[in-house]
Amino acid sequence: MHMSNAKPSKSPARKLLALLCCFTLLASLFGATALFQPSKAAAASPDENFSPETLQFLRDRTGLDGEQWNNIMKLINKPEQDDLNWIKYYGYCEDINDERGYSIGIFGATTGGPRDTHPDGPELFKAYDAAKGAGNPSVEGALKRLGINGKMKGSILEIKDSEKVFCGKIKKLQNDPAWRKAMWETFYNVYIRYSVEQARQRGFTSALTIGSFVDTALNQGATGDSNTLQGLLARSGSSTNEKTFLKKFHAKRTLVVDTNEYNQPPNGKNRVKQWDTLLDMGKMNLKNVDAEIAQVTNWEMK
Repeated sequence: MHMSNAKPSKSPARKLLALLCCFTLLASLFGATALFQPSKAAAASPDENFSPETLQFLRDRTGLDGEQWNNIMKLINKPEQDDLNWIKYYGYCEDINDERGYSIGIFGATTGGPRDTHPDGPELFKAYDAAKGAGNPSVEGALKRLGINGKMKGSILEIKDSEKVFCGKIKKLQNDPAWRKAMWETFYNVYIRYSVEQARQRGFTSALTIGSFVDTALNQGATGDSNTLQGLLARSGSSTNEKTFLKKFHAKRTLVVDTNEYNQPPNGKNRVKQWDTLLDMGKMNLKNVDAEIAQVTNWEMK
């Protein structure tokens, strides 16, 4: 028989076996799911991090769009959670042992304690009860809906459940539209509205100024003593030049931001530096600043 170097054709069974072997090899290298899933689309629009209702709510009341608020929240969440992906924290709940009770959600609403006798947590729960359709919304109504064992004791929301039980129930609210709606309404009522008012009173409307004021308010309080947003603004002069005023405001805040357990040093100074560096870069409108935000948030939390 004449022999050639041509390879004989494979039988159908052998072809199938070869294909299966190739598939097994590819699956082991790349993961079987990767072979069948379509490639991921480009990054979603920042608007998709908000419900259409919340997006319109923020535009109407602050003059800022989804991209600007998304960037503000990244800058806030870095020193709060050491994470730019702020949307993961609607269901956040923890007792950080700062005598303010539990910290909850994207802006750290508190249930109250010895160092926080006017907490914002009760307003959040009342807003949630309203968002769920209560005719006469109340904190008690929200707690009942959620199966949480607690009650108001004066202005403090006293939680009777263990931290594991209470925070477990808050965590389950992560994707609840009513909870997210209540979160933004409370955030606005307690911190954002005052911050926007103070900016506009001075003729300032930039996203950077509003964001810096909001960050100060939620971290150190909106109104009250000399270290709150109100107190710091009173010590920051009267310049009508937005950049000049903001530089002085940041300098004043830097002096106190790591005191009174507002932040663990030097996290507070780095927190303020984020806003101040963007100011120096001239990024007042917080648009198209992905690279700049990555740069200014690239510091290590202590």
